[in-house]
Amino acid sequence: MWAVFVLALMGGLLGLGLAYAADLLKVEADPRIEGVRERLPGYDCGACSYPGCSAFAEAIVEGDVKDLKLCKPGNNTHYDAIVDYLNDNRNPDGSKITVKK
Repeated sequence: MWAVFVLALMGGLLGLGLAYAADLLKVEADPRIEGVRERLPGYDCGACSYPGCSAFAEAIVEGDVKDLKLCKPGNNTHYDAIVDYLNDNRNPDGSKITVKK
């Protein structure tokens, strides 16, 4: 009976420790990445040389991608929406993310 009690107590303490660590080590993602990803075609084809639309959107927001035409399935509708979104949602320091269509 003691073994069950000790294991339950250990499980509870370890669970609380994991919950605390998850809250402490939480990484906040830039919401602009999701906004750009929503405006991409969403095929996750990798034609842009990134492993999917989420990685491509992250590279756009971080400034690593300067040309939206790397997204082969995309068209001017997608590109215009992304450029408009980035113009409305600037970097925290107020600078603008510049990409060409």
